[in-house]
Amino acid sequence: MDERIRTERDTSQAREPAAAPSQRPRIETVDPATGRTGRSYEGHSREDAVAILGRVRAAWPAWRRTGYAERATAMRAAAEVLRRRKAEFAELMTAEMGKTVTEGLAEIEKCATNCDYFADHAPAFLADRPVDMGGPPDSSRAFVTFNPLGVVLAVMPWNFPFWQVFRFAAPTLMAGDAAVLKHASNVPGCALAIESVFREAGFPEDLFRAVLIPGRETEALIEHPDVAAVTLTGSVEAGRQVARAAGGVLKKSVLELGGSDAYVILGDVDVGRAAEIAAAARVVNGGQSCIAGKRFVVVREIREAFERALVEKMQAFAMGDPRDPATRLGPMQSLKARDDVHDQVTRSVAAGARVLTGGEVPDRPGAWYPPTVLGEVRPGMPAYDEEVFGPVAAVIEARDEADAIRIANGSPFGLGSGVITADLARGERIARDELEAGLSFVNANVRSDPRLPFGGVKDSGYGRECSEFGIHEFVNVKTVLVQS
Repeated sequence: MDERIRTERDTSQAREPAAAPSQRPRIETVDPATGRTGRSYEGHSREDAVAILGRVRAAWPAWRRTGYAERATAMRAAAEVLRRRKAEFAELMTAEMGKTVTEGLAEIEKCATNCDYFADHAPAFLADRPVDMGGPPDSSRAFVTFNPLGVVLAVMPWNFPFWQVFRFAAPTLMAGDAAVLKHASNVPGCALAIESVFREAGFPEDLFRAVLIPGRETEALIEHPDVAAVTLTGSVEAGRQVARAAGGVLKKSVLELGGSDAYVILGDVDVGRAAEIAAAARVVNGGQSCIAGKRFVVVREIREAFERALVEKMQAFAMGDPRDPATRLGPMQSLKARDDVHDQVTRSVAAGARVLTGGEVPDRPGAWYPPTVLGEVRPGMPAYDEEVFGPVAAVIEARDEADAIRIANGSPFGLGSGVITADLARGERIARDELEAGLSFVNANVRSDPRLPFGGVKDSGYGRECSEFGIHEFVNVKTVLVQS
């Protein structure tokens, strides 16, 4: 395995020194809006992490025997803690990875809603399911039951530092599993805050724990016998490393990886409304989202009009202080992340793309990058071929509907996708039957929701989070037959 499993697109934001296994690293955070050093944390050594894992494993047997009512009481209490401390947690996200306070508050509310959802629905999702064996009613009885697996190791990224964790944690804990969180190294405060939520809510002391370790130590935890399964949200390369490590010890894994979401924009649209959807899809979380719209595949007859409208809508996302509730676009998570995105823009322009707005690094402290639109984007350019993890929209011209679908599917990624059209039946057909992605939305920007299965295909990973499908990922689907 590579020295470091990179759950982040960039790990430079947290200055985490190399450490021998017996040493505890010191982790310094950096405010992306100013570039100034923030709070520092003492990390865990490998021995610390293994000891924490052992305590989580020891806490699990009692939890797996609790009833759904007891689990739900604790999970609803977690939702209450999140809502009570939402301002504190939103500020923590702003300080560590630059999220605007408005988006941070919305993220915490989404986490709380997720906790309530699984508290309400887990009993039905995990109820025994009878199987009709077709014989005389007194000959045999069969059913399927769902048993917890044990300790799930979660390797999580920085971009939605609370939501991505609660998205896995709420169904996992409601299913009777325990959890260990290895969070991205630039959000250590968020990791510890999440641990504190579950403790304050009344979950057993060691049922959910965070370990502050460098990525290079993750493989040892995956392979440890106290870990039953692993879930990762991160880059494609991180997914490959985790899949190899988990597969080598025959452990279940769920991988939610990168995306280069394409939106097919057809000629019958209201161009202004289409551009509004596209801009919102591109700039969500500062463009730092796996399911952010990145490639806008527009049929030829409206391409110029769409570009003009998209430039106007993107320019409305002015950069500003992420702590100001009016700000719509904050900084990127680090200088390196910003420079990587600018490099992709620069190389695309050198290959023939046109900058329609933005595309210049501001002369100011912090990891800032303006909303950017590129036109004349073609194969061979980073904006066409790669995931651009920042506020950069690529407009790609297609001859017609069939060509637009071909372009949308011509990517190694398959996480989210969209169709914008005035013909709902046409949009539904394309979304259902044509687009190669785990999610396809019509006339809306792609987003995650506790009620909807979330995950991808191709290089975007495998497995599902959220909904009934997500809660079934980390259980033993067991057949029971009773012969009379």
